[in-house]
Amino acid sequence: MAFTGFPLAGLDFYEDLEADNSKAFWSARKQTYDEAVRAPMIALTAELAAEFGEAKIFRPYRDVRFSADKSPYKTHQGAVVGVAPGVGWYVQIGAAGLLVGGGCFMPSPPALATLRATIDDEVRGAELAKILAATTAAGFQIDGERLKTKPKGYSADHPRIELLRHKSLVARREFGAPDWLTTPAAASEIRRAWTELRPLVEWFGAIFEGIEH
Repeated sequence: MAFTGFPLAGLDFYEDLEADNSKAFWSARKQTYDEAVRAPMIALTAELAAEFGEAKIFRPYRDVRFSADKSPYKTHQGAVVGVAPGVGWYVQIGAAGLLVGGGCFMPSPPALATLRATIDDEVRGAELAKILAATTAAGFQIDGERLKTKPKGYSADHPRIELLRHKSLVARREFGAPDWLTTPAAASEIRRAWTELRPLVEWFGAIFEGIEH
């Protein structure tokens, strides 16, 4: 099926799900989810696969085993294209509209140690800082879980201490619901955003290759 855009019915579906996150609501509206959320996401990722790779489309169900929040369903639909363990491009649709991102998501302890050692390196660390500056200039927000203090083994006055504090490091951009979201042009806009994120994603992919996740 060709990608024709994300229908506004999908955004409305998630707005209603946020108000009534129940099995009864889901069962009554599952056809809307299938047609206005899941099917467009499958079509979008299929269209981008030749350029970026095959995507994993996340299940709509929350893992509530260890959570105080027992709401059964996620309030957004995400998909990721991985290039290395914990590294890749991301796209999400929800009540607030479209979100696009990329970077390093929840690295394993060995990967995180490698990341910090590489950030510490004068050449590679400066390279990452330059990539992030260009990414920010392109309209992305740098995000990710961070330590409140310095990581063990690094000085508090390190020139890249803010990067060293990251436990994950991602760039994301929230598009909301522009006019093109419901049209085939959405694929071109997401392709453009992922292309802008390629230097960051490939930087992470290069240092994490072969590392146990």
